[in-house]
Amino acid sequence: MSPRPYNLGLRGDQISKGRRQILDAARSLLSEATSYTDFTVNAVAARADVSRGTVYYQFASKVGLLEALCDDLARLGGLAELPRAFGDPDPRAALDAFIECFGRFWQADRDAMRRLRALAALDPEVRAVIGPRDERRLAGLTELVARISGRRTGSESSDSAAGKTDSEPPAGAAGKMSAAGAARPGESTSDLVRQLQALTSFETFDTIAGPDQRDIMTVTPTIVRLAHGVLDALGSNA
Repeated sequence: MSPRPYNLGLRGDQISKGRRQILDAARSLLSEATSYTDFTVNAVAARADVSRGTVYYQFASKVGLLEALCDDLARLGGLAELPRAFGDPDPRAALDAFIECFGRFWQADRDAMRRLRALAALDPEVRAVIGPRDERRLAGLTELVARISGRRTGSESSDSAAGKTDSEPPAGAAGKMSAAGAARPGESTSDLVRQLQALTSFETFDTIAGPDQRDIMTVTPTIVRLAHGVLDALGSNA
């Protein structure tokens, strides 16, 4: 029997091991870096004790390495639980679970998270990775707020059918909150979603947790409470 299948399997294991070694080195370097210029492909290769070419072979580019690193942090932080959070039929409970998921994610490697997000403000390659991920979080919040707003609108429709007058402005008309929804003057649904995006960001969790490095998950109830305050502007009774 040809040994080729066995050898290919062994090579695949070696590639996987090498990839893991590089990702661990990247996380370690991010956690320890004190300068914007410290995180480079050369520095990661040196930390992983591999050649620069090996890093490029595994990840193709610095952006590819960063994408893989963020995916690895997402796996470590349990973001795979997000679909379950979205599956909750109660949209406010779904939002609470969404916030808890991100609390666990931000806590997964707090030092690396802090460094990555700081670098995103300075390095276009890092920003190209972090920006779209923040936009996906925004999209998730937009969907949840739409569900919450829709639930409220459905309830108001039932009230109207039971005898409410048609003179009341419809919820969400032209993208604005209705007077019945206790809207703040000039504030749109997208404004509220952006507020939720800010509340669920790493920076907010990290700041509220404070400099003593207490577990970010301990401040999740505070973030949930603040998010509910934002939702009150929707007039939701959910």
